[in-house]
Amino acid sequence: MEKLIVHGGARLEGAVNISGSKNASLPILAATLLTREKCIVRRVPDVSDTNYMLQILQNLGAAVERASGTVTVEPADIKSAEAPYDLVRKMRASVCVMGPLLARKREAIVSLPGGCVIGDRPVDLHLRGLEALGATVETKGGNVYLAAPKGLRGREVDMRGKHGTTVLGTDNVMMAAVLAKGTTVIEGAACEPEVIDLANFLNKMGAKISGAGTSRVEIEGVKELGGVDHTVIPDRIEAGTFLVAGAMAARDKITLRRVDADHLTAVIDALTACGVPIERIGKTGLTVGRATNPIGANIVTEPYPHFPTDMQAQMCALFAVTPGLSVVRDTIFPRRFMHCAEMKRMGADIEVDDGTAVIHGVESLSAAPVMASDLRASAALVLAGLRATDNTEINRVYHIDRGYEHIDDKLIGLGAEIERLPA
Repeated sequence: MEKLIVHGGARLEGAVNISGSKNASLPILAATLLTREKCIVRRVPDVSDTNYMLQILQNLGAAVERASGTVTVEPADIKSAEAPYDLVRKMRASVCVMGPLLARKREAIVSLPGGCVIGDRPVDLHLRGLEALGATVETKGGNVYLAAPKGLRGREVDMRGKHGTTVLGTDNVMMAAVLAKGTTVIEGAACEPEVIDLANFLNKMGAKISGAGTSRVEIEGVKELGGVDHTVIPDRIEAGTFLVAGAMAARDKITLRRVDADHLTAVIDALTACGVPIERIGKTGLTVGRATNPIGANIVTEPYPHFPTDMQAQMCALFAVTPGLSVVRDTIFPRRFMHCAEMKRMGADIEVDDGTAVIHGVESLSAAPVMASDLRASAALVLAGLRATDNTEINRVYHIDRGYEHIDDKLIGLGAEIERLPA
């Protein structure tokens, strides 16, 4: 166990390189199971979630090598169709191996990942979609058993649920459908850039997918897929987090490199509405500085292309020190506000009720021992610590290591003072 000590009063300047997307890397790595040929995936972030996924691939029988952000997977000899609990429990996104295993091995045994501190995220839509393609589904002993001994068959699949669509569910059905007989149409598909990146990866392998990035995706099944060399898209949530870091603590401005600003439209629009100056630099760069006259705002999280739930905690940190009243409502994970209680320990004026945080900005935050509850909450606490007086101690930082590649080192490179110590 480790903790971070964040020294307050930071004044950030300089440039930071944004890593490849964690949320795109995970299903892409799982998709390598669909071929017997070697796949090379570049700009895979060095975070614990991708490390667990590589362990799962190795456990299934794939040969895996990793060097400087490039992962080589040779999945010729997949001996097992079972993803065991001791690995799956460490990372919920590991359920995305269900689709490729079912397509490749005609069976899959995947442990249920359990609940989450930000709310229940059931896999019912994943299973409903795979069942629609002809798989039998049985749940017992904490495992999901899927089988399609005669192979999968394409058909129309509706991925809409009572809480909207699902990114990983869309990924799972899309990966299963590429080797199914006939044509599959996914209605209510997730539109996130990470879904598009997976579709591009699969199409490079020889799949026939159209419509990715819209709510209607069509997949014409093929007999087999080949190896591929692919570079993962930039991580839009890491980029958004550093935009908020600049808005809260830049001396003048900081520069973000290796970004896709088109994936950040909702975040950029929200920040500029608060008075934060953001400029595009060429095709892959952004600069951000502190607002001269910052103002609060109302934020509502919704599926892409609207404001992402994965950025609401970071915006709460910004609004905590922004004059006036701000309101943040999370329609996707209404219970995802545990960071607010920790920020209140630092002097923030926040009240949370029924999935909505009402925030009155204060002049400054004070350091306090705090505890990270999930990935994005931990990032928000680091951001709050940058603006606090004295030194903030953040415990359970294994959460932040799940999805941010060396975030403390990157912030130190911008001028922050952060120590990583044994807890």
